[in-house]
Amino acid sequence: MITFRTTMGDFSIELDFDKAPLTAANFLQYAKDDYYTGTIFHRVINGFMVQGGGMNADMSQKETRDCIENEADNGLKNEIGTLAMARTGEPHSASSQFFINVSDNGFLNHSGKNMQGWGYAVFGKVVEGMDVIEHIKGVETGNQGGHGDVPNDPIEITETVISEEYAAK
Repeated sequence: MITFRTTMGDFSIELDFDKAPLTAANFLQYAKDDYYTGTIFHRVINGFMVQGGGMNADMSQKETRDCIENEADNGLKNEIGTLAMARTGEPHSASSQFFINVSDNGFLNHSGKNMQGWGYAVFGKVVEGMDVIEHIKGVETGNQGGHGDVPNDPIEITETVISEEYAAK
């Protein structure tokens, strides 16, 4: 389990190493490297998702490792409380950024290995603190640094706590 302590409260996630092995391992390595501490939830759309994992409070993008292969064809669905990898229009462009679905977003699921169908790889779920995510999704947002849907008051990950089980992986 990985617990994120944020300026709005704590939430914990479990990763699915069976169905999304590359994605889960990639995310865990970022967590072990303490990459997420100091990043913000920089895109919040109530009724859709909350996104973080790549921007500092000043909206500068953190440097990432190489992109990973899209594992969205793993059978996991973009349902409330699941974690998925954020990416650009290029299907295999995910690196560190992730989002938590706050609605059932079936249109993000894998439907085919083509540009329209790749989908967004689900690789885990929130197991504690979904009330914190519910609180985050309702914050006031605006435009900042050329980005829209940015919380007016930064929501920062202040600490990343990794369980002993995950630390041993």
